[in-house]
Amino acid sequence: MIRPRRVPSFLAGAFVLACAGFAGPALAIQQTSTFSIVAYDSVTQELGVAVQSKYFSVGTAVPWVKAGVGAVATQANVNVALGPQALALLATGMSSADVMRALAATDTSWAGRQVGIVDAQGRAVNWTGPRCMDWAGGETGPGFAVQGNILAGPAVTAGMAKAYRETKGEMAERLIAALEAAQAAGGDKRGMQSAALMIMRPSTTHPQYNTRYIDLRVEDHDVPLQELRRLLTLQGAYDLAGAADELLAAGRTDEAGELYKRAAELAPNSDELLFWSGLARAQTGDLEGGVAAVRRAVEENPNWLVLLDRLSPEFAPAGGAVRQALR
Repeated sequence: MIRPRRVPSFLAGAFVLACAGFAGPALAIQQTSTFSIVAYDSVTQELGVAVQSKYFSVGTAVPWVKAGVGAVATQANVNVALGPQALALLATGMSSADVMRALAATDTSWAGRQVGIVDAQGRAVNWTGPRCMDWAGGETGPGFAVQGNILAGPAVTAGMAKAYRETKGEMAERLIAALEAAQAAGGDKRGMQSAALMIMRPSTTHPQYNTRYIDLRVEDHDVPLQELRRLLTLQGAYDLAGAADELLAAGRTDEAGELYKRAAELAPNSDELLFWSGLARAQTGDLEGGVAAVRRAVEENPNWLVLLDRLSPEFAPAGGAVRQALR
């Protein structure tokens, strides 16, 4: 559950009075449900959060991650300030349990909060306040914590934990599998709307990963987890293309060509990937395959021909040959 971002103007006055402790008629403020997982991978040192909710743009409220520090999910009667506050405390060396106690000590609405925390040592804790709407709860395991509220029942979080423990592969795949298992077990009581996946990983060769490794959001969708998985696949394709660019620049053309091919196979409907991977494949010596990829991109979006004519030989060495083959 996440508190709505806005209170209608005709309720604003009554809402302020209610918060101030004045008696009055009960207000029917909309409640929304959320389930999430926070996790740490000791092998890759990745920290991540995955979440789904019947709430617009849940990724702006629930997940908070900092590489080498920890991951936090703050939900139910959400206080978004708890995310950065928890990360700041974790950064001082406090354990996840100590951080949870520190948050509770200063939050006058703690009984309505739900929070999951995992630190960079894999110590995971969560909290479900007694005022969270039924069914609400969660569990912790080695390196992870799952939690949710307004759910179909305890099978939702149990399924989420089981899927995370048993799924193989990278953290991103395990986190999405956990959300999918939660939904298969009944999910939340009010449906689906948005989802998010945030993972950070320390890296000496790519410092930008200390800020974001994966940060995907589905703001509004009938089947948000399906869309989140599609976006993760697309990101994988772009990552392959980026790695291929580096190999090509290093003169490792055969390896680069193989990665470009895999990228295009992962995202066959991306005209942008088809275009750039086609030019790169042509540069590696696979002119036929490169031209075929560029032709498919142009069929989807003829404006790629305009760009092809404007590319300099220094920027796209194979551009002239590809353009000639397309005439």
